[in-house]
Order: sequence, then structure tokens, then C-alpha cells
Amino acid sequence: MVLASVFSTKLVPEALTYMGKVRIGIAGWSYKDWEGIVYPSGAGKKFDQLAYLAGYFDLIEVNVTFYRIPQARNCVSWLKRTEHNTDFRFTVKLNRHFTHERDELTSLDQNQWREGILPLQEANKLGAVLAQFPYSFHYTIPNQEYLSWLAEILPGLPLVIEVRHRSWDHPEAFRFLTDIGVGFCNIDQPQVSYSLPPSSSVTSSVGYVRLHGRNVRDWFRKGAGRDARYNYLYTEPEIKEWVSRIKELEENTRELYVITNNHYQGQAVCNALQLKTGIERKRVRIPSTMKPFYPQLR
Repeated sequence: MVLASVFSTKLVPEALTYMGKVRIGIAGWSYKDWEGIVYPSGAGKKFDQLAYLAGYFDLIEVNVTFYRIPQARNCVSWLKRTEHNTDFRFTVKLNRHFTHERDELTSLDQNQWREGILPLQEANKLGAVLAQFPYSFHYTIPNQEYLSWLAEILPGLPLVIEVRHRSWDHPEAFRFLTDIGVGFCNIDQPQVSYSLPPSSSVTSSVGYVRLHGRNVRDWFRKGAGRDARYNYLYTEPEIKEWVSRIKELEENTRELYVITNNHYQGQAVCNALQLKTGIERKRVRIPSTMKPFYPQLR
């Protein structure tokens, strides 16, 4: 295989010579404002949201692990609740002590992290570990050194990093990630200041895409809550734009994980279903509760 030019929008490691499996899903599943939109109204406390979503998608990104070190018993529970979908996979966000609060990271955190996600690994259901870094994490030598160290202490894990600053949009940065065997997360985010633009770059056998929405007004607005920042519904032309990028990435990855994170009022579910239709080129099942809110799904 001829190595793609590093000056193109896509960096393809030499080892990638295949078309991979695309899984499309959403970030998280526990959202109060999804009741009556994504989830049936009055479903009750015994209603299993994760199991329900596994009937429509074959991928979920676990966000709770960003705030708390995962525990093995929780992973076992997630596996049982999704076992009806044999093609289901999880991607798991790395704890914030590894990314946002690095001064607080301890060797105990490292050990507990590995032990916590072990059930997902052993069941072959762990698609990727996503290390999401803040906008302030620029492409610098100290940050390169930190990422090299991070890859060393998490051997054998399908590690992918999400960065948000434009300094990473450079052939040298992609070469560096390829050399240390770390995947690159292609993101769609509001274009504010030096935000990283949409891309279709590959630096390992695992491809990753996260769509955060394009709510420029609230993205960095002081006092804007989580719901406000992620309140955005992608239009059909914007979805088609990403379908094209996803197909490009698919050609150069073993596994490709696509996550919608514009969660407010189930918009992420709507857009994920649209992406799924665009990639699979066929009608897909949708929750009947969503039709009145998102007529484009009909």
C-alpha cells in the first residue's frame, strides 16, 4: 500500500489496508430530558434505557467513567443489559485525572482503571478508550511527552485522543500520533477562535468521530450549562457532509466509531439515526416516540 500524503486531510498509517466496520451510536444514555422523546413517557424506574438503546444502535460511548473510575461490576452489568445485541460495542472515556486534572493522577488510579474495564476487554466489547483533552491542550513538546507516557502506561488498550485546538491540525502532529500508536478523534465542534476544524484523519487502526454540534453562541459562553452548549440539531446537508467523511475514514480503519454528542432533547439520537441511514443506505428502526418531535425521521 502506498502511504497517503501527510499533506492531505487524511493520514493513513502504512499498516491499514482494509475497509473496516462502522458503528454509529451516542454519548451516554441517562438524560432526564429524553423522557417522552427518546424513551416512552411514564416508563418507570425499572425501564432499562441502555438495553432499550441497544435495540437501535450497536455502540454507546460511556461518559460516566470520565467522572468516576470504572468498577468491574458496572461493566459486567452493561454487558448483560446489551447481550441481546451481539454486535454491540462500548467506547469508554478515560477518567479526567488522566486528561483535565493530571496533577491528581496516582498509580492507584492507573491500576483501578485497568481493573475496572477488564470485563469489557475480556468480552471483546471494548472498542476504544477515548482520552478527551481540553481546548488548552495544545500541540507542544511537553504534551507530546505526556501522551507518549500515557500510551506506555495503558498498553494493549485501543487508545484514541480528542483534542480541540487547531495546533493539532498539522502533518507533524499526525505523524507523532501514528508513531506512538494512538488514534485521532475527528470532531465537529463550534468554530470559535482556534478551534480544530472538521477532519477525516487516521493515525491508528481505530477510527473515531465525535459530533458536538455547532452552537457557536453558547460554546464558550460564561454561565452556559451543558444542555445549552450541546443544543444543536444537524441539518440534512450537514449530515450528508459527515456521511462522506465517514465513508472516507471507513476505507482506512479496522474499526470506526461514530458518536453524536449533541444530546439535548434527543437531538443526538435523531442525528445518529440519520447517519446510520446514510452509511447503511437502507431504512433503520427508530423509536416511535421520536416521530412527532423529529418528522425528518419519517
